[in-house]
Amino acid sequence: MTGPAVAALGAGRMGRGIALTYACAGQGVLLIDAKERGTEAFEVLRKDALDDMRAQLLAMVKLGIVPADAVETILGRVGIHGRDEAGRLLPGVRILFEGVPEVMEAKADAFAYACALLSDDAIVASTSSTFLSTALAQMVSEPGRFLNAHWLNPAHLIPLVELSPHAGTEPQVTARLKASLEDVGKTPVVCGPSPGYIIPRMQVLIMNEAARMIEDGIATAEDIDKAIRYGFGIRYAAMGVVEFIDFGGNDILYYASRYLSQALDDDRYASPPIVGRYMNEGRNGLRDGRGFYDWTGKDVAEYRRQSTERLVGLLRIAGKMPRIADATEGDPR
Repeated sequence: MTGPAVAALGAGRMGRGIALTYACAGQGVLLIDAKERGTEAFEVLRKDALDDMRAQLLAMVKLGIVPADAVETILGRVGIHGRDEAGRLLPGVRILFEGVPEVMEAKADAFAYACALLSDDAIVASTSSTFLSTALAQMVSEPGRFLNAHWLNPAHLIPLVELSPHAGTEPQVTARLKASLEDVGKTPVVCGPSPGYIIPRMQVLIMNEAARMIEDGIATAEDIDKAIRYGFGIRYAAMGVVEFIDFGGNDILYYASRYLSQALDDDRYASPPIVGRYMNEGRNGLRDGRGFYDWTGKDVAEYRRQSTERLVGLLRIAGKMPRIADATEGDPR
């Protein structure tokens, strides 16, 4: 039997977010309960999942994201099925997102169940935020079609999905999954199978440093959060972190890191070897024509204009545009 080409195995928070993503984009999607349960228990789960997704959509209606008359149409694209029903549906699935709890035994059970039913060339993607693709691939038949796809909650709203293939993942599998995610409005990035992916690895450092500053009496929680929302956050939303290094100068990062590591007597602020190496090679970023990015042939004036335009757009959203006095304000006459 044919049906939707995309399925989420695991009907919890992540599976529901993935289902909403594809359904909002106009695609049919299966939301499959990974647990074996009786009819009555499944109906309770099914109602809870529908009510939850409806509530998420109604919140999006209030924010002007979803038309009110589209809610039931979107929900109608999500087929919610019990594990016992999935045998007739999974053979037609081309992409399966596994979203069961972060327990290795649960992952192994989910993969064994799904792989026995899926076609050999169907993509299998784990949404694990804990286990590396190198470890999970061993549980999947045809491991070349497996990789991790780390969605950030709320999955139906956050654009980013971090794809982490293992050494044996076939390149066309990563390309196919990237294309599918882009088709539903997501922004996939690719990273190696390393703990923390990109975002969790960076955000753990930031969150721990915030807690440390509170512990040391440097600033209050409120002021730290204001600094992040109206300084750090806006700046790095308008310009990526690595782009910002090249914009300001790799040598500036080198000297700032050396100062902080000495002033705070803590090696955690020391820069990695690549920063010093690039500085010595004259790869300091935009002004040298190369840094972490290759800037040769770049229209610098246009690049600066676009960067400022993005920043101003974010300032408008935050309600933090510069205050501009009218023509008569402060006139000494």
